[in-house]
Amino acid sequence: MRLRFALPSDAEALLEIYRPYVEETTISFETETPSLPVFRRRMEEISARFPYIVLEESGEILGYAYAHPFHERAAFDWTLETTVYVRRDARGRGIGAALYRSLLALLTAQGAVTACAVVTVPNDPSVAFHQTMGFTQEGVLPHVGFKLDRWCGITYLCRRLNDGVPAPGPLRGVWELEKTEIESIFAKALEKP
Repeated sequence: MRLRFALPSDAEALLEIYRPYVEETTISFETETPSLPVFRRRMEEISARFPYIVLEESGEILGYAYAHPFHERAAFDWTLETTVYVRRDARGRGIGAALYRSLLALLTAQGAVTACAVVTVPNDPSVAFHQTMGFTQEGVLPHVGFKLDRWCGITYLCRRLNDGVPAPGPLRGVWELEKTEIESIFAKALEKP
C-alpha cells in the first residue's frame, strides 16, 4: 500500500468511490453525484492548500481523505473539517485509519488546532471509527437533512491537534511542508498502531 497526494487525473477513480455514498446512502448529504468536471474542480481547490490524499495498492486507489476549512470566517482558520471515503469492497482493511492518520499528522504539521468531522446520524460505525481516531462527539443536530425518504441528523466530532496554543501562528499550506516530513508522515501512517 502507498499513500500519496491526489492528482487531478485521479478524479474519475475518486468519483467512482464517492458515487455509491451519494446514490445509495445518507452518509453524504449530496443527493446527486457531481459531474467529473465539478468533482475535479473541488479537488483542485482543496488541494491547493490542504491535504487531499489517496491510498493505493497495486496502482488501484482504495480510498481517499481530505480536509477543508470548517467555516470561512477568519477566526476558524485553525479548524478544518475532515473527510474520508473508502471503496466499498476495500472496507475493513485499515485503509480509512491509515488515511486519517496521515491526514491528521499533516494538519498538525500545518499548524491546525482542531479537526472536525461532520457525520450523518444515525451512523454508529462512522461515529465509532472517529472515536477510535481520537475524536470526541461534541454535539448533534437532529433532523437537519432529508434524503432517501427519511430525516437524518448530523453529529460533530472533534479532535485537538495542537493543544494549548494560546495564539496560533499562520496556518501553513500543505505544500510548504518539507518533502521529507511528508514522506515520514505517509510511512508512519501505514504502520499498524
